[in-house]
Amino acid sequence: MPFPTRLSCRATSDGHGENSPYFDGWKEYEKNPYHPHNNPSGIIQMGLAENQLSFDLIESWLKEHPESSICTPEGISSFKEIANYQDYHGLPVFREGIALFMEEVGGRKAKFEKERMVLTAGATAAHEVLTFCLADPGEAFLVPSPYYPG
Repeated sequence: MPFPTRLSCRATSDGHGENSPYFDGWKEYEKNPYHPHNNPSGIIQMGLAENQLSFDLIESWLKEHPESSICTPEGISSFKEIANYQDYHGLPVFREGIALFMEEVGGRKAKFEKERMVLTAGATAAHEVLTFCLADPGEAFLVPSPYYPG
């Protein structure tokens, strides 16, 4: 006798992961990716929060500042600082950096306090945190599409 499922038809359907319509666009991108010199009319993937267009800038900055990366001999001493459990609001030094950056971007018209910031490991985690903060049991949010299937 099969085990009875308590999941919805949507949750048990084959429309997740690789079979999601979300990935149709990704597959087209993989066939024709943008490149500034080799394929300037290619597709720019905007459905994923990975800014691959700035990798060259980040790589050159890290070469100039090797102490900033735990992947270099100069930065390895910082490994223990971030390898263990952290403040669940996000790394304090990173929150401070984001607060200063946001103030600068905003023309110093608003003050950003690192103590009032919570950083997450991506939009999915941020949505989960907001859901727990803003919704009571039985309430729901409408999420517009397109959206990340995770």
